[in-house]
Amino acid sequence: MVKHSRTSGSTVRPGSVAPPFSLNNSPHSRISLRDLRGRPAVLVFYVADWHPVAAEQLRQLEDLRTRIGDGGPALIGISIDATWSHAAFARDLGIEFPLLADDRPPGAIARAYGVDSTDTGRSRRAIVVIDARGIVRWSAVFPDALNPGLDGILTALEAFAAPGETSPSG
Repeated sequence: MVKHSRTSGSTVRPGSVAPPFSLNNSPHSRISLRDLRGRPAVLVFYVADWHPVAAEQLRQLEDLRTRIGDGGPALIGISIDATWSHAAFARDLGIEFPLLADDRPPGAIARAYGVDSTDTGRSRRAIVVIDARGIVRWSAVFPDALNPGLDGILTALEAFAAPGETSPSG
């Protein structure tokens, strides 16, 4: 795991129960960890909407989403930006998976997952893979300027796919 700036706590560890959350997807819609039970989830914490590295990373995740279809893991983007910013950013990039607003209070969920930056008040670039039972299976924090790509996500998802299931990479 690569660490670059200070966080307020330790990053969630594989094998631990994922901290609960309920965040706005739009002004009138929320998504919670409970809503995702029964299906693996990939939480992608990113620095800010309109950040070029975030745009590149989220486009790659959208490509993954279209490859694996509705039966794959839930892909969720999270930053402290407001829902209106997320909506414009997603529309501009052609992203169809939810971008959640960790904005009340700002960064509370990033802090719960140990991926907040005490230097900036924003979340750091991090990925957390959670299994269908709500257990963290893989997590990593990356420098803000680095697009981590999909390799770690795919490896983590394949590692806990049930026998006989098709992995996201095929």
